[in-house]
Amino acid sequence: MFGPFASVEKKTRANAANWLELAQKIWHVRRDVLARPLLQELETNTAALHALLRERAEHEKLKSGIAALEDTLRRAGGAHYPKSELVEWVEFLLVAAIVIIGVRTYFVQPFQIPTNSMWPSYYGMTPLVYPTPASEPGPAKTALRFVTAGARPRRVDAPVAGEIIIPFDGNDWEPGLGQHGQAHYHFVPGRSWLVFPTTFRVQTLIVGQQAVSVRVPLDFDFDWVVYAAFFSDGGSYSPGALAAAVERKRATGQVERGMLDGKPVRLVHTGRTVQAGERVLSFDILAGDMLMVDRFSYHFVRPSVGDGFVFRTGGIKGIMKPDEYGNLPVESYYIKRLVGTPGDRLELREPVLYRNGAPITGAASFDKEARQAENYPGYRNGSSQLYLTRPGDSYEVQAGQYFAMGDNSPNSSDSRFWGPVPADAVIGRPLFIYYPFARWFP
Repeated sequence: MFGPFASVEKKTRANAANWLELAQKIWHVRRDVLARPLLQELETNTAALHALLRERAEHEKLKSGIAALEDTLRRAGGAHYPKSELVEWVEFLLVAAIVIIGVRTYFVQPFQIPTNSMWPSYYGMTPLVYPTPASEPGPAKTALRFVTAGARPRRVDAPVAGEIIIPFDGNDWEPGLGQHGQAHYHFVPGRSWLVFPTTFRVQTLIVGQQAVSVRVPLDFDFDWVVYAAFFSDGGSYSPGALAAAVERKRATGQVERGMLDGKPVRLVHTGRTVQAGERVLSFDILAGDMLMVDRFSYHFVRPSVGDGFVFRTGGIKGIMKPDEYGNLPVESYYIKRLVGTPGDRLELREPVLYRNGAPITGAASFDKEARQAENYPGYRNGSSQLYLTRPGDSYEVQAGQYFAMGDNSPNSSDSRFWGPVPADAVIGRPLFIYYPFARWFP
């Protein structure tokens, strides 16, 4: 490479050397298929340009020698020269793809946080509900929010007049049935960014006697929207808060049985009515944090307690179990916090997690969980868990395994529910958040 002040002669000599390199390549690859006169012309013009370089010929002579050799190469080059612009672009893209795949496989990999199991350390997709059309952002602000926060608007209007009713999956009411979010939905195939095949959830609401729907990403917590829009009493959302709100509706006779999409549902009356054409629901889906993950370090050092770490779900039987129809879930990547390594004994006494008989240390989040400070909710026992169900329950991590927990313990599906993470499933550790920009520049 030469700067803008390099002499014309120097640039021309470098250009001549590049042409000679191409001529040598074509001679070695195609000499057995070229006609004898064309092969001799290639050898003659190549030798002539070599001689001009050795003699340090002036610019004009070198330029003439290059032109003669280029004319020969156009007729002798075959697939090597001349190359069309399309071929050059294809080669460039292939090389770029190889480099990207190599970097992604062995060094760093982008990863998007889908859920809020690691909140408030990392944000998954979250909703921002607008109570009235007047509070919705205009077109310019909507575009700005899309760029800075990945905000994607969802607006639902009433097709008819009537009360807004929320269907929840399930027929008979059972205490705690709504703990993990049961607002009725079904799946539909679709495409992400209009290109990549994916699956969406279609959430259904009822206005009067007519169903209306809204499509959301597969991992989006629509129950958060339902709670904020129709059931919140000013408190923060949690699956338990929504379940309690629905239970209050049931206790006052505002829940009834019904059928939707061929499934039994519980129809929860909101008490809110709208006219045809009025807004039923308005919210934005804010993008989850996008991280760069270090895939290199764990080839040389083991993960440490307190690390956030990313792992594949394919080897975890509690996650990859078939559903009621016998279908296995698709392998994906999870991010959790490492709380136990082989030989560690864990015990959970709300809100503190104990490791080997003492409050766990190794990350700032552990202390915040114990004090329930800065939005950290503290660690929780739970009757629906497989491990650490009650105070006094303990679990010893076995060889070749890690115990993973989410920082948002009340709303995290983790090793308490589906068991330890095999050591060979670990991918790497998070490095930094590169998007959305609004997380760092509000």
